[in-house]
Amino acid sequence: MNEHRNGGVYRPEAGGFRPMSGGPAPVYPGHGGRPQRTKVMPVPPGYQPSPADPYQGGYPPHGHQQPAHQQPAYPPPAPARRRRRRRPGRVLLTLFVVFLLIVGGIWVYLDFSINRVNALTDYPGRPAAGQGTNWLIVGSDSREGLDAQAQERLRTGDTAGKRTDTIMIAHLPDGDTKPVLLSIPRDLEVEIPGRGRNRVNAAFAFGGAPLLVQTVEQFTGLRIDHYAEIGFAGFAEMVDAIGGVEMDIETEIRDETTGVTIPAGRQTLDGAAALAFVRTRKSAATPRSDLDRVVNQRKFIGAFASELAKPQTLLNPLHLFPLVGAIPEALTVDTNDHLHHVAALGWSMRGISSDQVITGTMPVTSGSAERLDQAKAGQLFDALRNDTPVTPDMLFL
Repeated sequence: MNEHRNGGVYRPEAGGFRPMSGGPAPVYPGHGGRPQRTKVMPVPPGYQPSPADPYQGGYPPHGHQQPAHQQPAYPPPAPARRRRRRRPGRVLLTLFVVFLLIVGGIWVYLDFSINRVNALTDYPGRPAAGQGTNWLIVGSDSREGLDAQAQERLRTGDTAGKRTDTIMIAHLPDGDTKPVLLSIPRDLEVEIPGRGRNRVNAAFAFGGAPLLVQTVEQFTGLRIDHYAEIGFAGFAEMVDAIGGVEMDIETEIRDETTGVTIPAGRQTLDGAAALAFVRTRKSAATPRSDLDRVVNQRKFIGAFASELAKPQTLLNPLHLFPLVGAIPEALTVDTNDHLHHVAALGWSMRGISSDQVITGTMPVTSGSAERLDQAKAGQLFDALRNDTPVTPDMLFL
């Protein structure tokens, strides 16, 4: 063992010069220091290099790569950290994914929260399915869930029980014909299964949604595929949730029963005013009573669907979240119906205001709307069953 003046030791068995403990280490090029010329100690007399000492006790030549097991155990220098650049595309993608998650969560919540009833039941003699899709839409006058203050604000009265102010069939075609929204006058006399002949809205009072669906299927010959029911309180709450519905009222409406007055002209109806508009039938503005009321109901459905489909409604949290909270209490559907069915219905009905939906009342023989015009009704029901165009002469407008 030979000492070197810079603190190193010559160790043949270890492959040459090695630094002593505490002494300065030799500096190799590329190891974080400045390259230095290394002095090689002379080989002692009689020394024979071994296979483990290929460089005969010295250092490897410059540029020669030592085997991995013979390289000095010094850690490599830490690489310089690069500053990350924010990419706008990645940020936008993240925001889009978050938006989809929020929408998906709302969708799942609504689908599980909507009220459901077993409205569509099988029975002997039920009509076979035809072309297109048929909805039965019902507006219930139930005061359930309304306290005295709410009844006063909405001018609903305090009548007990559960009846229908509105009965409609919405037909969504499979082909290229227009959708149809058909009103059924509530005073129309029909055969109610197990109850004899009576007004059609009595079926709802007698047996709820299942008996009303069966009654409509039997006298129209149309199979009902989906069912939707909206109550007083839920209707007004949904209208208020989206900030009201803009409509052009042609003639001032003064309801003799409720005392509500709606002035003529373009205006935004809040929940209470909208409910009065679709219920009024005893007014100078509705000389045909229920026949004029169902016309107003169809107009409002079109305006409401159009308002609901606007991006400024769906993307505005001030409207979206109140609407999400109102829908579960407002809407009742069949046990097999889901939110995408309701969305398809609403999307189709938005075309009422632009004449992309055919609207009318089931053909009746007089203004009292008690008797069905069998000849016209037969043509109408065949057209709906076969997805062929519905013409104005089939309807009572």
